Amino acid sequence: QVQLVESGGGLVQAGDSLRLSCGASARTFRLYTMGWFRQAPGKEREFVAATTWSGGLIFYADSVKGRFTISRDYVKNTVYLQMNTLKPEDTAVYYCAAKRDYSTSYYSSDSYDYWGQGTQVTVSS
Repeated sequence: QVQLVESGGGLVQAGDSLRLSCGASARTFRLYTMGWFRQAPGKEREFVAATTWSGGLIFYADSVKGRFTISRDYVKNTVYLQMNTLKPEDTAVYYCAAKRDYSTSYYSSDSYDYWGQGTQVTVSS
């Protein structure tokens, strides 16, 4: 079973930056689409960003486009989420996820097969 572990969350001020990391145990890491989702207390889990198995396609939610950058390191089997110009509305638990099915939507949490434990990001005013 694929195991995902997130790290890098913390408490920052508005305008600051954080980089989240997600280490994957998958032997065939390159075959997975990797995604980042977030969930605030009492809210639905929402899509943040994703990158395909090939690394050639990248997707962002409108709310983070231009501020966040997703990338992956194929040597370290790690996916990153660089978050710049953070806003209080970015406060949430951030989850790393992985999926294999190319026919499913990259933006839907239901499409992903494996999930990390989450890492808390808190942005103060």
